[in-house]
Amino acid sequence: MRRFTVEERRARLARRHFLCEPADSVRDVAGSVVGLHTTDPATPYLSLWARVPGFTVADLDVLLYERRTLVKHLAMRRTLWTVRSEDLPLIQAAASDRVADNERRRLIADAQKAGVCADGDAWLDTAGAAVLRHLAANGPTSAKDLRAALPELAGSFDPAPGKRWGGETPLAPRVLTVLAVRGDIVRGPNDGRWTTSRPQWVSAADWLAPADAVTPETARAEMVRRWLAAFGPATLTDVKWWFGNTLTWARQALRDIGAVEVDLDGAPGFALPDDLDVEPEPEPWCALLPSLDVTTMGWFDRDWYLGPHRSQLFDRNGNGGPTAWSDGRIVGAWGQDDDGRVEVRLLEDIGRPAQKELRKRADELTEWLDGVRVSPRFPSPLTKSPAARGPSG
Repeated sequence: MRRFTVEERRARLARRHFLCEPADSVRDVAGSVVGLHTTDPATPYLSLWARVPGFTVADLDVLLYERRTLVKHLAMRRTLWTVRSEDLPLIQAAASDRVADNERRRLIADAQKAGVCADGDAWLDTAGAAVLRHLAANGPTSAKDLRAALPELAGSFDPAPGKRWGGETPLAPRVLTVLAVRGDIVRGPNDGRWTTSRPQWVSAADWLAPADAVTPETARAEMVRRWLAAFGPATLTDVKWWFGNTLTWARQALRDIGAVEVDLDGAPGFALPDDLDVEPEPEPWCALLPSLDVTTMGWFDRDWYLGPHRSQLFDRNGNGGPTAWSDGRIVGAWGQDDDGRVEVRLLEDIGRPAQKELRKRADELTEWLDGVRVSPRFPSPLTKSPAARGPSG
């Protein structure tokens, strides 16, 4: 049985995630790692800055809003991703349809419970049709303007009546979520800066080129194959968690692609049958990655690249904050001081050469940000607490 050491897995991570050797283009990154986390609006921009030399904000915006060869889409784990437009049929069938079913079922139940309607299915179908008609006639429209224009979107729901954390919550955004995750509408031009999310919604039929649907079985096999090529070897739990599905689903996907069992330093894992060659050790490297970066969030079992730092770099819900990397492992975090300068906060001694390289990257990121402040939606305990910073880089 092929055995993969921790060091070899780190070497694979470095190359396949464009951290020791840069990528040629934005689309190369998005395609190779399946997609870029986009829940935090700034994350895809900072993820690309870390991987594509000379990257600018406009480079991503042009692909999203002018060429439309990338698109933001809700998919795996009910997470928002930036993916290649041509990959949407695969992602839809492999992940988004499952999320859409759950979102629709919950929304219908809540609308009926709130007394907004007696027949939740009919209410949601009517509201969705009204949105699609409006977008077809008027083009890109914000959620606020859709609510103002369409009485079909009226109604609210209190998830916790009488509780401190309750309160009336509009149902309109959830209608848009259902339409989006089904692939009926997509996030078009952004009214905010790159660090904020204020999308104008557009009809998918008007925004994107037509594409043939893919069967769930074909999509499952192809998506897991692509994922394992970038993230493998990996455990069964990694596959289940990353795709937000069941162990049965993950096992079948691995069987369908002929994945072979491998030894991950004593733990069972899987790799593609044609991807068992020994990975050469890369040159020393370092990186500053944003919160929720696709690499930081790439596996459920993280000890092999995170070590003892989980409690300081991930919140209680498992969201990773901004991280500092050295030679395939997370060694600290980064944030900005009151003047916007990027500071590295180390959790262990990595030696003077690596510290020097991280300081250099921090200075380069400071220059690239040019005064823009980035506030992670899910800051880690380390970046929130000055007392927890540890030795600085």
